Amino acid sequence: MAETLNPEELRLLIEQTYKLEKDFSDLKASYAHLQGTIETMVEFLPNAVWILSDEDGTIFLENSRAKALRALLGELHFSEEEYELVFESRAYLIKLSRYQQKHLVSATDITEQKRKENLVTMGQMAAHLSHEIRNPIGSISLLASTLMKRVIPQNKPIVLEIQKSIYRIERIIKSTLMFSKGVKTAMEPIEWQTLLREIETAIGYYSYTKAIRFELPQERFTLHGDIDLLSMLFTNFIFNAIDAIEADEDDEGLIELTHCREGAYHRFEIYDSGVAIEHIELLFEAFKSTKQKGNGLGLLLCKQIAEAHAGAVGLCSGSRKGFYILLKA
Repeated sequence: MAETLNPEELRLLIEQTYKLEKDFSDLKASYAHLQGTIETMVEFLPNAVWILSDEDGTIFLENSRAKALRALLGELHFSEEEYELVFESRAYLIKLSRYQQKHLVSATDITEQKRKENLVTMGQMAAHLSHEIRNPIGSISLLASTLMKRVIPQNKPIVLEIQKSIYRIERIIKSTLMFSKGVKTAMEPIEWQTLLREIETAIGYYSYTKAIRFELPQERFTLHGDIDLLSMLFTNFIFNAIDAIEADEDDEGLIELTHCREGAYHRFEIYDSGVAIEHIELLFEAFKSTKQKGNGLGLLLCKQIAEAHAGAVGLCSGSRKGFYILLKA
């Protein structure tokens, strides 16, 4: 026969039951708070994080970045603790650790870091090659100038084409070295007419086969900047426009450069009748050209030169295909 509890013992048992229930409730709340804190901390991490079961790979915990990259889990291998992985055209640094039958997996997007590293490497290689090419090109240029003075008139067009090709190579070398060393300005007042003569001379050295009409500003005004850099800025845009017209089906074309004052800036806009721009997202990316002839540095240098003059460059809005150039007055 079971022992009967007296009222006092029953009261104590009930009190202990309530206390145990309260302790359990407090422990459950504390655990939920701890779990929420951990999830919040994991969510604030700049990389994708998973905690996986060691037995079947079940996801125990993941942040929102990890949820968006869940397909990446199928590409992982657990034999290394740290390695790089390319997934859907992005580069990730994968780190893995194991604790109490759980795998902690971290995936950090290093695409931009790898891009910068590649640009530095490519810039160093290009600068080295440019230095190696510079001396022989200088010799060829000198010989071509001597040949132009001595050659019979019928052969002068051939020598002129050689000089134009040399001029193009010299521009590529100059652009590459400027990209590797950085844009440095020697600021001074420049009359637009002086800069215009530099631009027209450069156009004369550029090879093209079509009848192209150039409409360039003829008014007089003064710029403040580096004449060599500004000459490169304007001629890069004009040469791109020439190439676009050369790639077009029409036998003739128009390149128009306009100028106006816009507050504290000179605003130039350059338009051409050539083919449309493809891959706009690559326009100002180093070593990524949107045309067959390009080396991928022209527009990037234009952007850097404009910024060195407290200005900017970009695509014009509207139906006409063109670029704007802002230079501090």
